[in-house]
Amino acid sequence: MMRVSAPALLAAALLAACNTAPLEPTPALDLPAAWKLEAPWQAAQPADSLAKGPWWQRFNDPALNALAEQAVAGSPTLALAQARLAQARATLAGTSASVLPQVGVGTRAARQAISSNRPLSNYNAPNQSTTQNDLTAALTVGYEVDLAGRLQRSVEAGRAGLEQAAADAENARLVLTADLAANYFNLREIDTELDVLARSLGLQRRALELVGSRHDLGAATGLDVAQQQALLDTTLVQVDVLRRQRGVFEHAIGTLAGRPAPGFEVPARSTPAGEPPAIPLGVPSDILQRRPDVASAERAMAAANAQIGVARAAFFPSVNLGGSYGTESRSLSNLLSAPSLIWSVGVSVTQNLFDGGRAKAGVDFAQSGHAATVASYRRVVLQAMQEVEDGITGLAALERAETQARQAAASAGRVLDMATARYDGGAAPYLDVITAQQGLLTTERQTAQLRGQRLLTAVFLVKALGGDWQGVDGAASARVATAP
Repeated sequence: MMRVSAPALLAAALLAACNTAPLEPTPALDLPAAWKLEAPWQAAQPADSLAKGPWWQRFNDPALNALAEQAVAGSPTLALAQARLAQARATLAGTSASVLPQVGVGTRAARQAISSNRPLSNYNAPNQSTTQNDLTAALTVGYEVDLAGRLQRSVEAGRAGLEQAAADAENARLVLTADLAANYFNLREIDTELDVLARSLGLQRRALELVGSRHDLGAATGLDVAQQQALLDTTLVQVDVLRRQRGVFEHAIGTLAGRPAPGFEVPARSTPAGEPPAIPLGVPSDILQRRPDVASAERAMAAANAQIGVARAAFFPSVNLGGSYGTESRSLSNLLSAPSLIWSVGVSVTQNLFDGGRAKAGVDFAQSGHAATVASYRRVVLQAMQEVEDGITGLAALERAETQARQAAASAGRVLDMATARYDGGAAPYLDVITAQQGLLTTERQTAQLRGQRLLTAVFLVKALGGDWQGVDGAASARVATAP
């Protein structure tokens, strides 16, 4: 049996307290002090530490709320993310157990025959052939001394992996609900356009009847009738195209909600969607706290950093403490007697002297992996900044454009009334009426499209900001985006 001296144990303890795998420094990011705000945007202070929550409820659309709840409850994508989170939790539990002593119990019962022709251990004592029982029962204990911090770094990597999986699950939820909301508002924008086309078709059919009657009385030409019929046919084509596009968005919503597309339906609605919610912005560094994909990238960087420590530990000795206590006997009746007692205690130390560069290659690989996660982290943060800035400038521009489009639609309605009156009075050709009808239809559809784009941009901005916000009231509400 190997005897272990007190100085040797003290040295092992001191080495275990040393961490030979220091953390790599966290990369510095040059973040802007503020966003490039345009009117009506102003800075706000969202409560970043609170849960992101059901952000879609901010749009005050009961149909969207119901679809989002179905998606969160029944989406296979979220089920997959939750399963991976459970795997990461189990991995951390297994890794954490490696720092504790391993205790086991074992028994063995065998009947064996020993050959009389086996090699001699003493030339003066010939071998005998024997057949006998061998009964053993023992308790074993094993413990690895974490000299170089390998186990500690493994636990840190597992913990970072669990946190990354949690952030990935949150990001999957955010992406899923954002995609669903985007498809939903695209569908509602088409519903609004179809309603505009339906009203235009009614107007165009009445105009066709009117010009047809005037043609029968000799007050209009055949060209007037043909022009109005061509306009009506063109509008009918646009209806069919929009219905096909609506079907694509409806099927996508069903899939995101975890429902089969063939049996899924979103009832049409003629009323346009409401205004986008007022979204607080905060300072650019809030993105690092709010966005789950940024958190996931940061945790991946931490896990890769811990793997460097695991790889560096290969340069240092591996020390294992072990012992066993039990009994061994030829017969069951003597198994628990004092002469059958067996025990052992000892320490094993293994130091690699030459491995052809394998340990160094492992460290180089881990460091390269960490460098890759650092680059990914910087890319995700920069992309987040771009998405937020795009959303801010996009919403401001689209709001102004929608206001102008509404004014243009009102003007186009007055032009149509004037052109119709002039045609009825014989002061203008029917082509002026056709042109006015087309102008009104174009401006009304453009207004519906701009409203849909505003809602889509608001969804993308909420996604870029990391989800819902909490605790914005009072003074904070005065600092959110509002209409001028």
